[in-house]
Amino acid sequence: MKFQSITRSIAVALITVMMTLGALQSAQAQTQKEKDIKILLKVSGILDQLGYMKDNLTRSFGQTISFAYPQAPDAFWDDFENVVSQDYMDDLVNRVVVVYDKHMEHEVVLKLIEMFQTPFWAEWREKMPTISREAGAVGSQWAQEVSLSEGFNAKIDELIGKHKLEELNPITETEEATENPHGEPNPH
Repeated sequence: MKFQSITRSIAVALITVMMTLGALQSAQAQTQKEKDIKILLKVSGILDQLGYMKDNLTRSFGQTISFAYPQAPDAFWDDFENVVSQDYMDDLVNRVVVVYDKHMEHEVVLKLIEMFQTPFWAEWREKMPTISREAGAVGSQWAQEVSLSEGFNAKIDELIGKHKLEELNPITETEEATENPHGEPNPH
């Protein structure tokens, strides 16, 4: 009986140790996968794209601030450039890593790293940020031109009339005064 009890205790201890080691290996594999995802973000150029997100955020807020505080000194703007710190960027990268981790197997991540390190992809990675910026500017210009075009606005006016939006959403006197502070006629 005592032998069976000792054998059972040893078996339980061994199983516990093996499960713990398995869990540790799994955690290490996870950690290695996350490290590899960060490498993938770098070699694919996605890390640079995340940097452009930071630039867009500061540019957007900068425009708002410059409108509200047009006399802000240069020293303010120097400090403002550092508002989105590396900690914020690390947080963004870690959030993106979670998305990649959720949707991609580790083997795929490794193969993508290998692929993105070829000369073909190196050229793509180098040129893609410029292409993205220029394409984005073209898209913004297109959207502005379309939204200001007579044809587009005629179609919008037609839809407003067809669906009787003005009847469904009458303008109050306060809104009309706000929209037309100089007593100009309401365009709709």
